[in-house]
Amino acid sequence: MNAKTVAIIGAGPVGLAAAAHVFERGLSPVVLEAGSAAGHAIRQWQHVHLFSPWAYNIDKAAARMLAATGWNSPDPQSYPTGGELIDGYLDPLATRTPLRDMIRTSSRVTAISRVGFDKAKTRGRERAPFEIRYQNGKGPEVLRADAVIDTSGTWFSPNPAGNNGLPAIGERACAGRIAYGMPDVRGAARSRYAGKRVAVLGAGHSAVGTLIDLVHLADEEPGTQPVWLLRGADPAKAFGGGRNDKLAARGELGSAFAALVASGKIKVETEFGVTHLSESDGSLRIAAGSCCGARSVIADELIVSTGFRPDFSFLSELRLRLDPAIEAPVALAPLIDPNEHSCGTVRPHGARELAHDEPGFYMAGMKSYGRAPTFLMMTGYEQVRSIAADLAGDKEAAARVELVLPETGVCTRGGVEAVGAASGCCGGPAKEELSACCAADETARKAGRTGCGCS
Repeated sequence: MNAKTVAIIGAGPVGLAAAAHVFERGLSPVVLEAGSAAGHAIRQWQHVHLFSPWAYNIDKAAARMLAATGWNSPDPQSYPTGGELIDGYLDPLATRTPLRDMIRTSSRVTAISRVGFDKAKTRGRERAPFEIRYQNGKGPEVLRADAVIDTSGTWFSPNPAGNNGLPAIGERACAGRIAYGMPDVRGAARSRYAGKRVAVLGAGHSAVGTLIDLVHLADEEPGTQPVWLLRGADPAKAFGGGRNDKLAARGELGSAFAALVASGKIKVETEFGVTHLSESDGSLRIAAGSCCGARSVIADELIVSTGFRPDFSFLSELRLRLDPAIEAPVALAPLIDPNEHSCGTVRPHGARELAHDEPGFYMAGMKSYGRAPTFLMMTGYEQVRSIAADLAGDKEAAARVELVLPETGVCTRGGVEAVGAASGCCGGPAKEELSACCAADETARKAGRTGCGCS
C-alpha cells in the first residue's frame, strides 16, 4: 500500500519516531496528540530516571532530522530522567524540525472508521480512506488518512487495585485517596504524601521506585510511613537481577530496594490481594480477602502501581485481531506473553507482527504490547521503521531486522504487575552461547518446559 497521508495517534517518543520515518519515506504524517505538548504522558513521570541510557532512547530517523537543526546529541552513556528526555530530545524534535507543522496538539481521538464503511461491510473496504474523529478546543474535527499508526500508549488507562483485574469494591468511591502509576512523591506531590502512611500496591519497577522515594521522603519528613502491598508471597522476586542485569540502572534499583526492605524501613504485607477499599475514621481501609474476616491495612493514601492496559474504545469500528489474554496483535502476543517468556526482552519485530485485519492500520509502541510489561523504547522505534517501510511499499526493508537488543540477564516470571511481576533469576547467568537469560532457564528449555527454570 503506497499511502499518501498517515495519521499517527500520540506524540510520544514512538509517535514522533513514526512521523520521522514516514516523512523520510516521502509520505505525509499528521500527528494527533491529546495533550497540550508532545510527550504528554512522559510529563506525568518526568521525575523518573530511565533504565536505559540515551543511546537506546533516540530514534535514528529522528536523530537525522535533529542533526539538520544543529542539535547536539546528549551523552549516549548517561541515563536521562523523563524530564531530560523531553528537554533534550522530544521538545527539539517536535518544535525545531519539519514535524512542528505536522503535530496537532490538544487533539484527542474519539473514533476511527473507514469512509462509507461500518465494521461489518467488506467489499472494497481496503480502498476506502480512514476517517479519524478528534476533539479539540474548537469542537469535533475530522481527518481523512490512507493509513493509521496508533501509538497512543497505555499511561492513561492504568490497571485497577482489585486482584482479579476489576476495580476493588469501593475503589471508585475512594478515588480521592488513590493515585496510579508513579506520582512524584518527593516533588510535585510532596504535600500529599509527606508525614502520611502510604501504601504502595505492586511488584514492578514503578512500585519499587515509588517505595524508594517514600523512604527518602521519610528521612526528610518525619511521620512518613511506606507500606508495600505485595500480591505474591516472595518479596525477593522484585529485587531484580542485580549485577547480572545488563541494564545496569535497573539492577542497581533492585539492589537498593532489597537493602531498604532488609533494613525494615519499608513495612511489607505479602499475599495481599486487594478486594475492598473503604473510608475508616478519616483514613483508608485496604482489605484483602472476603469482607468478613479479611486482612486489612489502614493508610492515608494508596498508590496503585499494578501496570497498565490498552484503551480500545475509539477503535470499535475497526477490525482488530488481538490475543484474547494479552490484548496484543495475535502475531506478536506469543513473543511477549508473560505467562511463557521469562526474559525482559523479545526479538525485534515489525509490520508483519503488528498488522491487523484492517489494511493500513497498525498499533505500535507500548499499546502494541497490550498488557505485557516488557516494552523497550528502541523496540518501538524498530516497529515504526518497519511500518513506514511497509506503507511506502518497501517490503524488503519492512521485513529486515535493523535492531540488536541488549541481553538483559534477567528473568521475568509473570511479568504483568497485576498478576505479581517478579524479576530476577535464581539459576545464575547463562553461559555466553546459551539462548536464555539464566542457567536454570536453559535447563528448563532443554527439558521441554516454558518459563523460568527457577519457578
